Amino acid sequence: MIVGVAREANQHERRVALVPAAVPTLAKARLEVLIEKGAGEAAGYPDASYEQQGARLASGREEVFASAEILVTLGSLGGQAELLRSGQFLLGLLNPLGAPAPVGEWARKGVTAFALEFLPRITRAQPMDALTSMATVAGYKAALLGASTLQKMYPMMITAAGTITPARVFVIGAGVAGLQAIATSRRLGAVVHAYDVRPAVKEQVESLGAKFLELGLETKEAEAAGGYAREMSAEFYQRQQEMMAKAVAESDVVITTAAVPGKRAPILIPEEAVRRMRPGSVVIDLAAETGGNCALTRPGETHQADGVTVLGPTNLPATVPFHASQMYAKNITAFLQNLVVKGELRLNLDDPILRDTLLTHQGEVVNTRVREALGLPAASGAPNQGGN
Repeated sequence: MIVGVAREANQHERRVALVPAAVPTLAKARLEVLIEKGAGEAAGYPDASYEQQGARLASGREEVFASAEILVTLGSLGGQAELLRSGQFLLGLLNPLGAPAPVGEWARKGVTAFALEFLPRITRAQPMDALTSMATVAGYKAALLGASTLQKMYPMMITAAGTITPARVFVIGAGVAGLQAIATSRRLGAVVHAYDVRPAVKEQVESLGAKFLELGLETKEAEAAGGYAREMSAEFYQRQQEMMAKAVAESDVVITTAAVPGKRAPILIPEEAVRRMRPGSVVIDLAAETGGNCALTRPGETHQADGVTVLGPTNLPATVPFHASQMYAKNITAFLQNLVVKGELRLNLDDPILRDTLLTHQGEVVNTRVREALGLPAASGAPNQGGN
């Protein structure tokens, strides 16, 4: 059975879905890897390294789509979707809630698609958790962006010219990306404060050497199933903005990571809060792809607002492509090892990993939330609630 890897449709995407080290592991599961020439070059993986591990090179994406039973990708297929055929399996971070329209097209083509965004939060699924892997990279890189953009040094230094006080970093959202931003900023020597709507993460924040900001807001309903943040009321966000404004104004760097799956990112830093920051301060908005946590964020752009630099990066993992690809490939490989047994596809829907990640099958969109996003009626039979 052939696993195909084509060049990513997004011209700015430097990662690749499988790295050479994954090829022998997949071979043990009786899977052959067919990769488009040059697909791994931008990530630091030349064609020769794939061939050395036993992969076969395809001259173009048409050959990959025509030959592969299973296609693995990092993101949207873009114009490549027209090359899909009935009976193929598709696997990746497919953004089904943010861009549901292609899911309906895959179903019409008879493709069986799995979205790694919908992996259940169970122990057995941890090796497949691509969201966590990529959030780790994004949090790390956000901290480096803060340090390189700020006009100050991060650590406290005692020099012949006097003592340099440490930079103050404020991280909003203590999920995987936020925790990595905290840890990296601390390693660089900054004084770090952090806030999350979920009070349960306070211990994790403090274990990294940061101080947890407590606002005294009622947050019992803030955590949804699986540990994700739940969308709160407009009144709650308004009070949250007001109470965080002081911490924002006192910070040299603010890193925001707050996102709600399938929803627009909540505005946590209004325009007036940014204008209260000292000139030279920096805001890095990791929620830029879903609208941003800062009212002044421009997705994909960096700009100045009254002397404050506001960054809205939209794909930070792609800026660290070597290790991001390595991590993602391990997630994909683990999923394939669960899906394919001795060279045969085993679509066991009693397995929560396969059931929850399944988007399309036998010509139907089977995920309940994606059906709702597409305006489709409820599916007959047991609904797939993946992504809750």
